Amino acid sequence: MVQREISYLLFGWLHSLVWSSKTSFLAFKLCQRLSSVTWEVKGLCQEGKRKKMDRNVDEEIVIVGAGICGLATALALHRKRIKSVVLERSETVRATGAAIIVQANGWHALDQLGIGSTLRETAIPIQRGRFISLNEAEPMEFPFGVNQEFRCLKRTDLVKVMADNLPTGTIRTNCQVLSIDLDPVTKFPHLMLSNGTVIHAKVVIGCDGVNSAIGSMFGLYRTTLSLFSTCVARGFTNYPNGHQFASEFVMMSRGQVQLGRLPVTDKLVYWFVTRLRTSRDSTIWKDPVLIRQSLMESMKGFPEGAMDMIKNCNLSFLHLTELKYRPPWELLFNSFRKGTVTIAGDAMHATGPFVAQGGSASIEDGIVLARCLAQKKFNNAKKTDETEINIAVAEEAFDQYVKERKMRNFWLSFHSFLVGKKLDTKSSIIRFIIIAIMSTLFRDPDWHSRYHCGNL
Repeated sequence: MVQREISYLLFGWLHSLVWSSKTSFLAFKLCQRLSSVTWEVKGLCQEGKRKKMDRNVDEEIVIVGAGICGLATALALHRKRIKSVVLERSETVRATGAAIIVQANGWHALDQLGIGSTLRETAIPIQRGRFISLNEAEPMEFPFGVNQEFRCLKRTDLVKVMADNLPTGTIRTNCQVLSIDLDPVTKFPHLMLSNGTVIHAKVVIGCDGVNSAIGSMFGLYRTTLSLFSTCVARGFTNYPNGHQFASEFVMMSRGQVQLGRLPVTDKLVYWFVTRLRTSRDSTIWKDPVLIRQSLMESMKGFPEGAMDMIKNCNLSFLHLTELKYRPPWELLFNSFRKGTVTIAGDAMHATGPFVAQGGSASIEDGIVLARCLAQKKFNNAKKTDETEINIAVAEEAFDQYVKERKMRNFWLSFHSFLVGKKLDTKSSIIRFIIIAIMSTLFRDPDWHSRYHCGNL
């Protein structure tokens, strides 16, 4: 079909040329080339058909999503000498957002992956915390402690270190997963990619975030996500000559606007601002200049140093995002496994950032998942001499993984849910009820950072 259309176009062009005596020789020469061009096009068409026929790929373990969770899972499997492939929809591996707060439990997880010492060199330790209320005539300060190790990492640093520690060829970019289903005969999953490729996998682990394509297998559709009334802006401010901030986590609050500030290095400061969403946010979220202007308007009454920090921020790292979450109780009534498919990270437990554990919990997921899979595979190999992963091994491993992670992720999600709702509400009665619940269930403010996911 293609070669016929090209032939018609060339003949039409030649027809106009031959009417000119000056161009008749050129027309004759082009006629001589016509048949060879036609056969070349025909050959290309046949090659394209062969490529389409070859777009069926077999893989053993496929991880969907090359974010923090996907890379952590792949690296944990690699440490257990289990090969995997990571599919990333973007052209490059990228980190969404500016920074990630890593507390003691997260550092234990990073140490299990073998990258903790490298990452410690990129961020200074946070020694203490201060909460400053700006709602009174005079600012009121309340000190709070931080449990053990507490640092703020650039997301790009974390993602780069994890990716660099994976074998070459593990991450495959430009691979957007459109859908997943289970083979009716083998019961193994098939992944359909946007480029027409079909991947036949033995195991699929969905680490593709809140809008997970794999999560749809478990009824976790993007349309069922809930929204907090609060949104968050995150950014960096660079101080070329060094900043004067202490090694502390400072929280400032005025009305329903909160500012958090943490130094990353001696010259770089990470900050975030939470406030109620406005109708204007949907039109400015892609424009960092308008985001900054909106923040400056929201933060009237904050100290001059805080305002200058926002004013002088690095616009390329400034983001304004809605805060999506899944109700915590959904975690209790979902098996999170179908055949040899499971999910991890935000795909499983999308929550707000209010206890600063989303990233660390995702890394914990990857470690527990890899440990369960390695244990079941090793035990099966001792019994049967079979070294490959089969359906029974994967199902048992994933059931164990879900069992270990479900309540941990539920309580993290529930705690974050309560804090988010406390920020959302304008009712003092509802706020009092939420505080009473939190005081009863979470008496230890550092309970979440004392958690130990175990050794890899």
